[in-house]
Amino acid sequence: MKPSFLIVGLGNPGKQYTKTRHNAGWIALDNLADDIKASQYEEKAKFLCWAAEGELDGKAVLLVKPTTFMNLSGQCIKKLVDFYKLNPATQLLVLCDDIDIPRGTHRFRMTGGPGTHNGLKSIVEIFGENFPRHRIGLGPKPAEVDLSAWVLSAMTPMDIRVMKPALEAVKTSVKEVLKARPA
Repeated sequence: MKPSFLIVGLGNPGKQYTKTRHNAGWIALDNLADDIKASQYEEKAKFLCWAAEGELDGKAVLLVKPTTFMNLSGQCIKKLVDFYKLNPATQLLVLCDDIDIPRGTHRFRMTGGPGTHNGLKSIVEIFGENFPRHRIGLGPKPAEVDLSAWVLSAMTPMDIRVMKPALEAVKTSVKEVLKARPA
């Protein structure tokens, strides 16, 4: 299947990262995959990812979890964009966490800089800033905690409750973005 769109959730591979704050992009992607009844994820070693196929608004989509670890996410996306001959500005949507917006909120942008997010920095280094992204707010880290340790720690039950509406909103936003795009 040649996808019309790539929907990429940023995160880190490995069981130790499954429910961490930094894997909010993967969590959002999994929720979307369930909602659209996508195929099971399969390892795609040549593309450095796990991928699932689905359909949204009559358009073939590939749901992608890079296995490169967060800071090298752009490598996976470049392989997919090049192979399928896609335009990142119109056929890519990135889902990720963001410490710079309040916990439980979300923000969609068609373009923009990476902010403090190293996964987005990796993508921007390859494609520039002209690709859509949907950020899921984690809020700022506690003052006494190291940033890396905090984003790589498991979400608390309260985090999960507060973030649930934002994760649901991502599903709606993704569907609206794809409806607005030609196949």
